[in-house]
Parts: sequence; C-alpha cells; structure tokens
Amino acid sequence: MGILEKIAEIEKEISRTQKNKATEYHLGLLKAKLAKYRAQLLEPTKSAGAKGEGFDVMKSGDARVALIGFPSVGKSTFLSLMTSTASEAASYEFTTLTCIPGVIEYKGANIQLLDLPGIIEGAAQGKGRGRQVIAVARTADVVIMMLDATKGDVQRELLEKELESVGIRLNRIKPNIYFKPKKGGGLSYNSTVPLTHCSEKLVQLILHEYKIFNAEVLFREDSTPDEFIDVIVGNRVYMPCLYVYNKVDQISIEEVDRLARIPHSVVISCGMKLNLDYLLETLWEYLALICIYTKKRGERPDFNDAIIMRRGATVEHVCHRIHRTLASQFKYALVWGTSTKYSPQRVGLTHVMEHEDVIQIVKK
Repeated sequence: MGILEKIAEIEKEISRTQKNKATEYHLGLLKAKLAKYRAQLLEPTKSAGAKGEGFDVMKSGDARVALIGFPSVGKSTFLSLMTSTASEAASYEFTTLTCIPGVIEYKGANIQLLDLPGIIEGAAQGKGRGRQVIAVARTADVVIMMLDATKGDVQRELLEKELESVGIRLNRIKPNIYFKPKKGGGLSYNSTVPLTHCSEKLVQLILHEYKIFNAEVLFREDSTPDEFIDVIVGNRVYMPCLYVYNKVDQISIEEVDRLARIPHSVVISCGMKLNLDYLLETLWEYLALICIYTKKRGERPDFNDAIIMRRGATVEHVCHRIHRTLASQFKYALVWGTSTKYSPQRVGLTHVMEHEDVIQIVKK
C-alpha cells in the first residue's frame, strides 16, 4: 500500500470516528500517523532523475509576498496592475505555468510579489505543480490568497486544507509548548494551565508514534493534539495571510458586504481597478514594515531614501543595515519621532524604532 492510500485510509477513519472522551486517544494517534505520512510525502524522492526547470526565484527586496489561488481567479491581472511586470493573462485555465516575480514599490519599500501557477485540488500530493508552488509559498513573509468572489467560500476552504496538510499555518501563532528530546530519563510532563484536550497518556502515545521515549514537555497553554504534533514535527510555518476576493463587480452588494466583514479579508476588482489602494495599505500592515529616515549632523533628514525595517527593529538593527562596523563604533543616537518622549531624544542601541522615525548616529 502506497503513502497516498495510507493517508486516504486514515482520513476516512478520522471522519468515521465520533469525537468523544472514549475516542480521544484513538484520534490523537491517527492524527500523529497522518502527520508522519504527510511529512514522508513531502520529502524528495531518493532516485535522482533528470533535473527539471528551476522554479523558485531568488529572494530580493524588503519583503516577499506569494500570490496563490486556483486557476483563472485573476492572479496574473493583479500582478500586471500592481507591478511593472506583465504576466500573461487569458480566459483559459493554467495560463501561468511557472513562477513570475514582480516588484511592488510602496512607501519607499520594494516588495517582491510572486505570481505562482494555479493550485488544484490534491496539490499537496503533487498534482499539477502543487508541491513546487507550496514550497515557494513557505518562503514568503505573507501569503495573498486570491479567491473568486462569485464562487463563495468553496475555494478558500479547499486551499486552506491543501496548505494545512503541508504544514503552512495561516494567521495562527506558534503553540506555546516547550518540547525537548532527551537521551534518557523517560517522559517529564508538566503544564502551567489546566489542559482540556491533551493528557499525559495521550502525549506519551503520540511521542511513541514518533519513536520518542525520553523527552521534556511543558504546556504553557491549553493546546490540542494537532498543535502538539506540530511542535514535535518542528517544520511548520506560521504566516499571515490576506484573503483577497476578486471580481466583486459581478456579485450583489450584500455579498460584497459579507465578504468584506470576514476577518483578514479584502474585496477588490482587478477588472475595474476597485479597492487596490486599500489592499496595499492592508498588505503593508501585515508585512509589519516600517520606514526609518537618516540624518547627517547639521543637515536636513533625507526623506527620499528610507531604510525599510521590520516592526520591533532597534537602533542596533539600523546600524547593521547602514554598515556592519557601525555598531562597534556607536556612541549614541539622536531620534526624532513617535518612539521618543521628546524630540530629539538621546538613545542607546536597544531603543526600539517606530514608523517614520528620523535617526542621527554619533560615532565614538
């Protein structure tokens, strides 16, 4: 029996099993087996055949955004509108057959946008070019899931299921579980909160499925068996996702209102160029980017050339971005902006910068 057949069998058994106290352990074990087989499926095959055409694109710019969706939802049109790159768009499916990069220039930042070929159902198992598309999506900072507004929520559910099965967790944070395998001493199990989903016996059974018999486990939140399996596997990617509903000019205003109110959603029309500026604004928020301007002593700040950093960046990060030796020669910095109590404020390397702050660095 092949891996795909085993996965299908376990999925059927999970859907057949009624969820109650008596079946908790059984379901936990089935989920652990399922995660194990899916991981095997994603591993490259040992037999090295002739190498195909390269698919991934070199990372460039200040951030990377992956554009995924089913065929013919308007991804290529969106790329052509947002960037200077022309991606072939046509009324038939699978117009895009490889990864096409473009650059969005916004607030002084260069955001790399990747137009990936359309995903089809069963992509995680390698159908179409699904596995390659998903591998590129894992390297992005934000995923834009392009959906056809005329199809309701069907596409969204199918795509979420495909991404979930290959370890991409959308709009979720990493479970707060400490896990460390040991050489001996058995299982050390503790929790700082009352647990309703996992018990010591279930944790032990799941670990045994992965042939782990000695480990330290500490639950800092009430996590599910699925989240615990994610922590054991360790290769899960947690990333923000924007659900973009295209073709809203073809549906009723009530339906547009309903879609726009769904969390993490934006409604647009590429055909009529509607709401694209709001989408860019939201994307900037999700990427958590900030602009920092530099100033030389006795001169005005240079507002034409911003340093693009991630939210939470400190003065030390700014120094490293300007020049790698600057932090070692650093004496103090003067900062103007919302991160300070008064302007200018004299700060050290650990000061956290905010959007549109101005910095002047003084060397020793």
